[in-house]
Amino acid sequence: MSKYSKEDVIRMVSEQNVNFIRMQFTDIFGQMKNLAITSSQMEKALSNKLTIDGSSIEGFTRIHESDQYLYPDLDSFSPVSWSTGHGKVARMFCDVYNPDGSPFVGDPRYVLKQTLQRAKEKGFTFNVGPECEFFLFNLDKDGAPTTDTRDEAGYFDLGPTDHGEATRREVCLALEDLGFEIEASHHECAPGQHEIDFKYADALKSADNIMTFKQTVKAIAHRNGMHATFMPKPIYGVSGSGMHTNMSLFDEQGNNVFYDPQDERKLSRKAYNFIAGLLTHMKAITAITNPLVNSYKRLVPGYEAPCYLAWSASNRSALIRIPAARGQSTRVELRSPDPSCNPYLSLAVCLAAGLDGIERDLMPPAEITENIYDMNEESREKHGIEDLPNSLKNALKELKKDPLIIDTLGAHVFSQYVAGKEKEWEEYCTRVSSWEVANYLVKY
Repeated sequence: MSKYSKEDVIRMVSEQNVNFIRMQFTDIFGQMKNLAITSSQMEKALSNKLTIDGSSIEGFTRIHESDQYLYPDLDSFSPVSWSTGHGKVARMFCDVYNPDGSPFVGDPRYVLKQTLQRAKEKGFTFNVGPECEFFLFNLDKDGAPTTDTRDEAGYFDLGPTDHGEATRREVCLALEDLGFEIEASHHECAPGQHEIDFKYADALKSADNIMTFKQTVKAIAHRNGMHATFMPKPIYGVSGSGMHTNMSLFDEQGNNVFYDPQDERKLSRKAYNFIAGLLTHMKAITAITNPLVNSYKRLVPGYEAPCYLAWSASNRSALIRIPAARGQSTRVELRSPDPSCNPYLSLAVCLAAGLDGIERDLMPPAEITENIYDMNEESREKHGIEDLPNSLKNALKELKKDPLIIDTLGAHVFSQYVAGKEKEWEEYCTRVSSWEVANYLVKY
């Protein structure tokens, strides 16, 4: 049931003296887009009459079929407290529709909604709690981003060595103004690296929250003369940024279906099924959860990022971990995603894989309790532990072999996504890097 009606939104715009409203949507590669309108156009916007040129949005439509409509999600209306400049600003998330009134199949939000509907038909609500990491970097004299932090802090350290502490506090307060419940914030392992955790929500709300979170972090960092990046591995030799994703299924009575007090690990059969489904489809999923060439420079041994297909109720070196909390807080933590992913597509494919595990009653292999990073290749083979794809190219190969994940994305998103990412890989392979220049220019 909706929280706000059309009349509620119009009233709030008037009462809160909102001058501009950002009608936001997301392309298939996870980039936030928006059409800004003044408050005088709210009646038109709330009547689903705002149009965009879809041919100008990467992965949307062709030039001869470009007109598309924005249908705002009324419950997503919220003033933006950190916005600067003239006039008070609010935002609304929008779904993209075709001129005939049908949902646009290339809209990532629609892809997630379709998968959530399949879960609902089976009696499940999918809840998600993300853990988003990011770096704060200084700007140079021309205002361009650098990879310099002038930050000496490590994991859980505080000021004065943590030079981003004040900005992190500002972000937390701004997010609370947007309705977030902030559970924790802290400095991460690498210099200049931070994490802010907010309370879980249903998957669609969580995906919207991730997009809002990234936009808020970047805006406040810029206001403070810094650059925030969600690039997975911006600095060689230190930990990269992940987006550990905590997932749970609830039934229609509000019970966590992953919890079983009779099981030795207090996990239900459906929890094991869900884990098995994720492991079964994980190689293909990786192309979505880790979408950049750079993503695979994080997924290497030695920096606490998972690179092997395994699960554990206690072991942080495993791809899938079961945090200690039980009862209503029982959840599956997938540790491989990074914050550059499109959260709508990422959550859709993870849910689809988990549901497949439940439908087929799949069971995972034995839990790995040892530190996988300490195992050699022979030991991993003995335990049946396979590797995640080690490059974007190989992840795309796996994606193209998995009918379930292809079907979840839909033909349009799948084809456009793969085409765009293959182009990205080809450009990377032909680009001359600074490493090559440093190592070869003089020597040869």
